Amino acid sequence: MKKVLFFSALFFFQVALAKGVYQTPEAFLGKAFGGNTPALSSIWLTKEKKDVIAGFLQHAPSFIRIKYWQHESKTAWILNEVGKTKPITVGVVIESGKIQTLKVLTFRESRGWEVKHDFFTRQFDNVGINKEQKLDKSIDGISGATLSVRALKKIARIALYLEKQL
Repeated sequence: MKKVLFFSALFFFQVALAKGVYQTPEAFLGKAFGGNTPALSSIWLTKEKKDVIAGFLQHAPSFIRIKYWQHESKTAWILNEVGKTKPITVGVVIESGKIQTLKVLTFRESRGWEVKHDFFTRQFDNVGINKEQKLDKSIDGISGATLSVRALKKIARIALYLEKQL
């Protein structure tokens, strides 16, 4: 009985630690731009852009415009995509068409939280998109975090695609 209680407590403790805000959008942007965050800009989604993004997401986007920040050839995007049932908030910094940084800012799911770690997100460093609008580098998955991994890959594709539209 004590073992069951111990493992139950351990499981719920892990779930509680998994959820949370790992970095605020303000801190993410401050770090991305060396403390000089540029003015907020927006890109409106035309029908064509919505169709492309719907293809990435495998569902219609729930937004009609996306906010971003830009200084010279560097852009930063803060996007959300549902993992299993709840949104994951991710910050993406792109410079000269390649991801410089991808970071999980807020994770709300009970599973798949391993995607927040640097060992996983570093795989996105220097990744771009090819002519078919797919990531030009393979991203390894994490057992038990398949839906979270997919969400981050979708966010990366959206940010890279939209950056090319500017």
